[in-house]
Amino acid sequence: MTLRQALAQAATLGVARLDAQLLLLHVLGRPAVDRAWLIAHDEDVLADPQLRQFEGLCRRRGDGEPVAYLTGEKEFFGLQLAVDARVLVPRPDTETLVEWALDVVRDLAAPRIVDLGTGSGAIALAIQAARPDAQLEGVDRSADSLAVAAGNARRLGLPVAFRHGDWLAGAGTYDLVVSNPPYVAAADPHLQSLRHEPLSALAAGPDGLDDLRAIVAAAPAHLRPGGWLLLEHGHDQADAVRGLLAAAGFAAVASRDDLAGIARCSGGRRLELG
Repeated sequence: MTLRQALAQAATLGVARLDAQLLLLHVLGRPAVDRAWLIAHDEDVLADPQLRQFEGLCRRRGDGEPVAYLTGEKEFFGLQLAVDARVLVPRPDTETLVEWALDVVRDLAAPRIVDLGTGSGAIALAIQAARPDAQLEGVDRSADSLAVAAGNARRLGLPVAFRHGDWLAGAGTYDLVVSNPPYVAAADPHLQSLRHEPLSALAAGPDGLDDLRAIVAAAPAHLRPGGWLLLEHGHDQADAVRGLLAAAGFAAVASRDDLAGIARCSGGRRLELG
């Protein structure tokens, strides 16, 4: 079977063309950026073992398994991260949070930063790569997630310190607390389409705000004067999260839009003393 025929067969299984191309490149041992190569070589013939592997991956993709789990990697903020079913797949929208984090510490020398619910380590590693002088910690309740994050840090040569913990329990003080916590309501029907990803990293109580409330309540005691708390949240939660931040005494409370123009992140600054 040629590459062109294999991609056509994937379409009959309900696999989107881009996804099928990425899976086929993975099977062929070529980088994900080589989609143009597939077009130029669409009459090349797949070996039988490659065809069987590709068909198996397409069936799994058709069942909703993320492409990143099938290939074992995901690009985020210019970094190639290893991912599997122990962690959420990093989303492009979360790069908005990283960009905001880099903005608020731009003028600080060696800022101390903690990423809560670090998962694959995506946020912490992206900040560390952009700010080698920063002191980065990544915290997660899941030992499995921390194993993935630590592996990414080793492979990328980035000195993020990862530790097991429950949000800010036992933490020190920071210039920036950043988090992409669970924020989906427990009964949200969209969770079915995310069934291959860890539920504990997605759902957070009846309204999806349980973990956001906990972080906002704890953060002031762990921020230096003038320090920032930045949070990712659901597409319809910006007003609620800004309200939580204002009620906790944060100043300069604001939101930032994601790539689709949706208010995806909200944050605020701890007031300076005096």
